[in-house]
Amino acid sequence: MQSSDKPILIAKNLRRTYRVDGDNLFKKNRVTAIADASFSLKAGETLAIVGESGCGKSTLARLLTLIEPPDAGSLIMDGINATGNLDSDATKTLRQTVQIVFQDPYGSLNPRHKIGSILSEPLRINTSFDSKQRREAVEDMLERVGLRREHYNRYPHMFSGGQRQRIAIARALMLSPKIVVLDEPVSALDVSVQAQVLNLLQELKQTLNLTFVFISHDLSVVRYIADKLMVMYLGRVVETGDSEKIFNNPQHPYTQALLSARPIADPANRKSNKAKRIKLTGELPSPLAPPSGCAFHPRCPIATTRCRTETPQLIHHESNASDVACHAVQQKST
Repeated sequence: MQSSDKPILIAKNLRRTYRVDGDNLFKKNRVTAIADASFSLKAGETLAIVGESGCGKSTLARLLTLIEPPDAGSLIMDGINATGNLDSDATKTLRQTVQIVFQDPYGSLNPRHKIGSILSEPLRINTSFDSKQRREAVEDMLERVGLRREHYNRYPHMFSGGQRQRIAIARALMLSPKIVVLDEPVSALDVSVQAQVLNLLQELKQTLNLTFVFISHDLSVVRYIADKLMVMYLGRVVETGDSEKIFNNPQHPYTQALLSARPIADPANRKSNKAKRIKLTGELPSPLAPPSGCAFHPRCPIATTRCRTETPQLIHHESNASDVACHAVQQKST
């Protein structure tokens, strides 16, 4: 199904900080997990968010699903300002509009409850369905995600990891959301099972016209599922745009390094890819003491004096059709 022209999700300059203990009892520090993240997403699209651990991907997922509020910026979902002063009805509508599927299918399901009870709970709280209607809706959803109606009375420990993730997906879809945030949804699964779950997600996206925000570190998975790609580094967006165009022609040095390190399945291309591989030196800086200027400059092979002192802004470049936060790319395009 084609996406509409009107964005269903608009994030502008989202920022999220946390207070952490300092070196002594009386000193408090603040760490910036998300800094000025902006993007938009149309209905029916999939945005993939990638980056190293600690770049802010999961924090952004919590902001998008209203688990945590941003410190600054705005978030508009399906025409509702999620960062405004919301009444109870608007809050309820938003929580039905966006749902999340977590990484761990073992930890996200209550082992003491049967599957029918787990999937019925959102309907019991948010709808006027009676018990018969709730059961019918749950059994229909179980079939939709590739399970059987008789699984209604079974406990989570009776299912494999792939089946549990299907149950987690079913739970996220019970209230017919428009946006689904998927936080590393297949990373805990075997490769063969990953493919089955990814195919299921693509099928559900098409049949239900869902909008996905897909968080992952696996670039092979991202290339398969994403329409748009957003690369983050230490809480900042460094490159974003059409997924296939970025994969074919990455602009930011960090994006280039990430893509050069991904495994190549075709033996004929492995040798050439190995020659082009970019090795990053040093570790990811601590968010407690981020580098000045561009946060990537200590590991960047083309960093200049300007990179050490001035933070680059995310600017659209017509030549490569992506938004890039890099002084070198901006200088090259002018």
